Amino acid sequence: MFAAMVLGCSLFAAGAQAQTETKARSPVAQAHPPVLPMMQLAQAHRRPPGPPRPDSPETTRINAWTIGLAAGRTEGAPLQFASELARVLDDGDNMRILPIVTRGPFDNVYDLLYLRGVDAAIIYGDVLDHFKSKPEFAAPAGRINYLLNLFPSEVHVFARPEIHSLQDLAGKVVNFNTEGTAAAFSGPIVFRRLGVEVKQTFMPHSVAMEKMRQSDEVAATFWASSKPLAPFLKGKWPEGFKFLPIEYSDKLEYYAPAYLEASDYPNLIKPGERVATISVPAVLAVYAWHKDQERYRRIVRMIDYLFDRFDRLQKEPGYHEKWKDVNLAATVPGWTRFQPMQDKLDKSAIGASAKNLAR
Repeated sequence: MFAAMVLGCSLFAAGAQAQTETKARSPVAQAHPPVLPMMQLAQAHRRPPGPPRPDSPETTRINAWTIGLAAGRTEGAPLQFASELARVLDDGDNMRILPIVTRGPFDNVYDLLYLRGVDAAIIYGDVLDHFKSKPEFAAPAGRINYLLNLFPSEVHVFARPEIHSLQDLAGKVVNFNTEGTAAAFSGPIVFRRLGVEVKQTFMPHSVAMEKMRQSDEVAATFWASSKPLAPFLKGKWPEGFKFLPIEYSDKLEYYAPAYLEASDYPNLIKPGERVATISVPAVLAVYAWHKDQERYRRIVRMIDYLFDRFDRLQKEPGYHEKWKDVNLAATVPGWTRFQPMQDKLDKSAIGASAKNLAR
């Protein structure tokens, strides 16, 4: 009797096990896997959603009229100009400018040519001189046009007492500030074009100026920035330290004549005197896209907004003082203006003439 009961239980257990294995192998069991534990479900809900599709309506809307503007370093004037331009031209999804912190106006050329999303850039006017001597960049650089001559960066050549002219610097040490700055780029170009060979150094100007005070190790420093420069306004310099004159000539085709005056530096220039120099134009440049390209249409719309709102940059408080000196029609030596910008200027001039005749 007992043996029969044990045998019955064994057969029942074996049948149950076989039934379980059959269920596990059945298509129904495979189609309906066991329910996940609550912890796994919670983790699944916490997973972040994937990135939006590049062709989604939201992505298309945000990118449609957005322009990337390569500006410059955080401490430089180009980034401030770019930020103020972005503030004035902003119109939600209809127009948006994205100022980009970059390595500087020289490297902005490469960003404009090759970096995705960059449609405009602030570049120094003499950068074309560099690319003319490099055949591998000559063709793409020819596709760069300008919209505006933004602001001038006056050249300051500050020299020791025994130096009286640029020619006196031949064979002597001239510091051009650190690599990547405007002075480090423009300075060697200016001296090369004037035919004066100097010993170039690229240390911080603060270090070079102290060396100038102490000895004749450094004969002069070359600066390129909008005047007045703070280091020449503070403190008193020993007798004989001076700004050297640079006379404008055809050799300096990418530059413009400029002056340093007593009102700029009362401690270094006597009242009524002024020192001739040159200025490096800062250019708002764009890539010359073809008419049938979307990015061409973006730049054209940017030009429309620029014409409509430019007065705000010059008249409203809170913007850089140099905006007051910017003339939309001012040309940049050696550069070609983007044709839609030129067309807009021509149309504006015709409209202004018509208004004057009607009065």
